[in-house]
Amino acid sequence: MHSVSRFAVLALAVAAAGCRIADAKPVTAAPAAAADAPAHFVVLYNFPKDPAAFEAYYSSKHLPLLASHAAEIGFTKGELVKFSASGDGGKPAFYRKAELTFASMAALQTGTATPGFKAVVADLANFATGGAVVVIGSETK
Repeated sequence: MHSVSRFAVLALAVAAAGCRIADAKPVTAAPAAAADAPAHFVVLYNFPKDPAAFEAYYSSKHLPLLASHAAEIGFTKGELVKFSASGDGGKPAFYRKAELTFASMAALQTGTATPGFKAVVADLANFATGGAVVVIGSETK
C-alpha cells in the first residue's frame, strides 16, 4: 500500500465505480455520522481480464484524466492499493482498491456530482474489465 496524489486516488475510485458506468450517480444519502466527519469513496476492483492491459491503461490514461479533474472534484487524499494476498495467504478477493477521502459527506456529494467526476467514471469502461464494487462511508468515533 502506498499513498498517492489526489489525482491517482480519484482515478481509482472512479474506476471502481465503473462497474456500472451508465448507472453512476451522485451520492445522495449520507450514513449516520457527524456532518463534518471525513467521508470516503472506495472502489474495490475485481480482477481484470488482462491485468497487464489494466495496469498500462490505468497509469498512462486513467490517472492523468483524474489528475486533470482533481481540483474540481475536491478530494483531500487518495490512496491506491494493489492486493497481493488474502488474510489466509490465498488469492485476494479484489485486485485493487482506490480510496478518495473528502472533508465531509457534503463535500463527497458535491465532488461526485461534477462533470469531471462523471468523465472519470465514464473512462472505467476502457480498462476495468472485471468490474468493481463501490462503497461509501464516513469516519466514526
